[in-house]
Amino acid sequence: MIIKQRSYAGTLESSDLLVEVWPSEDDSLDIEITSSVEKQFDDLIKKVVTETLSEMGVQTATVNINDKGALDCVIRARVQAAVMRAAKTEEMVWGNL
Repeated sequence: MIIKQRSYAGTLESSDLLVEVWPSEDDSLDIEITSSVEKQFDDLIKKVVTETLSEMGVQTATVNINDKGALDCVIRARVQAAVMRAAKTEEMVWGNL
């Protein structure tokens, strides 16, 4: 899936996260995470984000995550929504989701 524009999904409310996705300037996949539970769950958050992007076929993008304690299912849903908006598609064309 090709990221065509900057897009957002989510909120900064407790137990949610704000995901921002935009095209990469150097054709790489860059993920930056800021989290209120960073010390405990930073690696797990990055794993869920990376797996979701991989399942969606996203190979190049810049992704900024501002987490407020979201569960894995919320992280996955917000990343999916932001990517679909950024790719300008409404089709679910990835993996077994």
